[in-house]
Amino acid sequence: MKCSQDGPPSDPLGSQPMPDMITPAPFTLGPLEAGPPCCQPDPLIHVQDLSVHYGQEPAFEDITLTINRGCITAMIGPSGCGKTSFLSCLNRLTDLIPGCSVNGHIRIGDLDVRDPNIDVRALRQRVGMIFQKPNPFPLSVRKNLDLPLKEHGMRKRGQIEEVRETVLQQVGLWDEVKDRLDAPAMSLSGGQQQRLCIARAIALRPEVLLMDEPCSSLDPNSSGRIEDLIRQLSSSFTVILVTHNLAQARRIADHAAMFWVTNGSGRLIEQGTTSQIFESPTDAITAAYTNGRAG
Repeated sequence: MKCSQDGPPSDPLGSQPMPDMITPAPFTLGPLEAGPPCCQPDPLIHVQDLSVHYGQEPAFEDITLTINRGCITAMIGPSGCGKTSFLSCLNRLTDLIPGCSVNGHIRIGDLDVRDPNIDVRALRQRVGMIFQKPNPFPLSVRKNLDLPLKEHGMRKRGQIEEVRETVLQQVGLWDEVKDRLDAPAMSLSGGQQQRLCIARAIALRPEVLLMDEPCSSLDPNSSGRIEDLIRQLSSSFTVILVTHNLAQARRIADHAAMFWVTNGSGRLIEQGTTSQIFESPTDAITAAYTNGRAG
């Protein structure tokens, strides 16, 4: 959990209540400022004995992990050890994969993610996903933001416009697109498209943001802007980041979880604060990987 600040947060969306179909989240959509470093742990996500198989092939097995609220947790490890599959379990994107079976327990706060009776659409509103390659809708910049808001029950034009501008400002995109909101989103640069996708995700006020290598297809300058944005987002969201860039994980993550393939299956071999994982790991494989001697 982030160290507390004096005084209540302001509500940049004004005094208008959110529509009944959108459940207000326990944070505001105000200007993002980088929060202080993660301090006292506040567990939000509890994963126990989680395993995923694609047909008969295991992606990972027996993962038990706790993720703290308001922090950035980096999933590190070589390709093929189950990091992306782990993310997909948290908002049940695994439901969409033929032949995928999931076993184990996942709780986000009081919500049992594995409960077959939960509203999966509401879960994916609460747990947003940013993919490796920017995936804006083949629509205008404006409609990329307006469409999901309308789909989730927001109808007032003024409110939609206010949320649209707020989230574009949050991701540092407003000044770049305010005069071309009706231009195709695909006409933006790769870094701008990724920031638009992040804006689209946070417009729905999720509690958790899942990020699957969000900088892997971007140039160094765009990657730096996304890293700065992720660091700022952690003051309002819990961020889980998959990355193969160890320097990136070390720069921006509060916690890290090290995945490795053992006997043909992904395993979690170590977890801890980022400084502990990189500076004083307890597992020899973690030490070798973070120092560039393995993986």
